[in-house]
Amino acid sequence: MANRIVLNETSYHGKGAIAAIADEVKGRGFAKAFVCSDPDLLKFGVTQKVTNVLDQAGLAYEIYSDIKANPTIQNVQSGVAAYQNSGADYIIAIGGGSSMDTAKAIGIIINNPEFADVRSLEGTAPTKKPCVPILAVPTTAGTAAEVTINYVITDVEKNRKFVCVDTHDIPVVAFVDPDMMSSMPKGLTAATGMDALTHAIEGYITKGAWAMTDMFHLKAIEIISQNLRGAVENTPEGREGMALGQYIAGMGFSNVGLGIVHSMAHPLGAVYDTPHGVANAILLPTVMEYNAPATGEKYRDIAKAMGVESTETMTQEEYRKAAVDAVRQLSQDVGIPADLKEIVKEEDIPFLAQSAYDDACRPGNPRDTSVEEIAQLYRSLI
Repeated sequence: MANRIVLNETSYHGKGAIAAIADEVKGRGFAKAFVCSDPDLLKFGVTQKVTNVLDQAGLAYEIYSDIKANPTIQNVQSGVAAYQNSGADYIIAIGGGSSMDTAKAIGIIINNPEFADVRSLEGTAPTKKPCVPILAVPTTAGTAAEVTINYVITDVEKNRKFVCVDTHDIPVVAFVDPDMMSSMPKGLTAATGMDALTHAIEGYITKGAWAMTDMFHLKAIEIISQNLRGAVENTPEGREGMALGQYIAGMGFSNVGLGIVHSMAHPLGAVYDTPHGVANAILLPTVMEYNAPATGEKYRDIAKAMGVESTETMTQEEYRKAAVDAVRQLSQDVGIPADLKEIVKEEDIPFLAQSAYDDACRPGNPRDTSVEEIAQLYRSLI
């Protein structure tokens, strides 16, 4: 079977990358932007860094900001109506996964109106047309939504998140500018950074992994491990490293899938509104221990990429423990909680476990699992 790789048409990386937006817009003949960005980014002037570029180039735009941290079906449907009334012909998504996921869903439905109920997009929906062209500007170093074919929407009525996977939703251009990430507070930097590490590690051990994506994921693990602590302290080098590392992780996992860390994190976001990166970071070491028997020698590579020395002389048990310990130490160093005691309620675990098992990321997990085993993993952390 052939392996498929889907990436942006074009991407710009490094300080000042957003300056290229004007040339891309003019070169593609776009007339008016529908700018998707969340209220906090507007409030703190982050969105304005991009709209200033548009203003200086005399480019028209309209802003849509009805976007929650875990975007809902209603956010998407309101956005579809706003886009239809705007006269726009392309989207600029500015933010983390929330803004980009909302933009992807809006763009897909505009060009594939038969999926207007949003829920029908869950899984791998058979859309026929590419979404409205999206230019993506990440403001967090974590989700890599600017280079993935995935997005996640919250169904408030059913108290669940659902994952959508569609090659038609990938942004055509990404502008990965560390200056857009410099105002992230420490907690958000840590959480999104651990989300990126989770992408890289889960992508490396998932059932669909192959040589090209292994290359992306190992390099991403190395870059993230070297730069996350600095990014949390807001050093320029740390910010730039994380901007690149999370994007490289996205190049990989978008094309091969993830595992049950993400499956288990999604219900935590839906039920408790737990930040996605925090949920992933807490779950990752425990799930790594659970998955270890199904990973061959890959934990040796992960430990080495994270800077552990003398991995070549370690036994299997030693290098697997070293990889988990390195992840746990990084998470601790950047201030992530060690467990779910302040989040999960025992009575919710059956619902959480079933939701995680039904999640689109679960089949990619290297170790086959069950609702009961997932429930036990939750319980081990409370």
